[in-house]
Amino acid sequence: MLLTRILSRRGVIAGAIALGLAMSSTAATADTLKVAGIFTLPVEQQWISRIHIALNTAQERGEIEYTYSENVANTDYERVMREYAESGVDLIVGEVFGLERAARKVAADYPETAFLMGSSFTPQEPNFSVFDNFIHEPAYLSGMVAGAASNSNVIGMVGGYAIPEVNRLMHAFMEGARETNPDVKFLVNFIDSWYDPPKAKESAFAMMDAGADVMYAERFGVSDAAVERGKMAIGNVIDTSADYPGTILASALWHMEATIDTAIAAVADGSYVAADYGQFSFMAHGGGSLAMDKALVSADVATAVDAKAAAIMDGSFIVSINDEAPVSDK
Repeated sequence: MLLTRILSRRGVIAGAIALGLAMSSTAATADTLKVAGIFTLPVEQQWISRIHIALNTAQERGEIEYTYSENVANTDYERVMREYAESGVDLIVGEVFGLERAARKVAADYPETAFLMGSSFTPQEPNFSVFDNFIHEPAYLSGMVAGAASNSNVIGMVGGYAIPEVNRLMHAFMEGARETNPDVKFLVNFIDSWYDPPKAKESAFAMMDAGADVMYAERFGVSDAAVERGKMAIGNVIDTSADYPGTILASALWHMEATIDTAIAAVADGSYVAADYGQFSFMAHGGGSLAMDKALVSADVATAVDAKAAAIMDGSFIVSINDEAPVSDK
């Protein structure tokens, strides 16, 4: 297995593990699963927040007792994984894009603990399952909106890192934009950070100076730049339209509930095995959707987008998955 394609996520200094699982707001019962989340960024960060919300929802239903650690640095991640495993949790959820080897080693040392990790690689028997944000389908739909909205025929795209889970969304977005605007060109830049709004904002300004009138906001900061310059933007993972009224045309949303609920059910009934949970982020499983501001999108474009969404759902249209790094048009 090729595990050398590892790109570091930048966390901040690790927070301490919560003071014991018994501190959970939901009282545990004999049948309540103990689940731990380990995150390299704050739970408010867009990608992490989707996982955190799904786990909190399961806890509110009384199915799990959930505790978590956020802002865990890559250098501390293995230690935190081991501490949770030693504490007797049933399921550990997190993201290991920058520390695949260490995480898989921990999983191998605790075969009775279930692991469900965001990863670009394959599952590892017997207990290391993987997931990813396969929201390329709604990304395609948001691209359709963006292509139709661009008057300059130039769209700017600011991403974090050029890794598969980002690349596939950008490519799908670009294909969607080309469907509604065959003349559209793209400016692409990666800021090499998961959270640096000022850097993303400056990158967006540079693209607007080069003619972009619609921005793909894969990172925070891009939509702020769009507001300042009076341009339009496309959101990613979460719906930020309320924070940027009159600016966000559409957003490709990620919903982790199907992934989390499937894993919890498997652990609960003893059927959990190493598996690829990526499919549960597809629209057909409720893992992805499009938020579209129809007050900002023309009726004919909205109708075309809705028709394409229906085709995706019934399987008559397949959005291709391209994990290669996208580049600017020359």
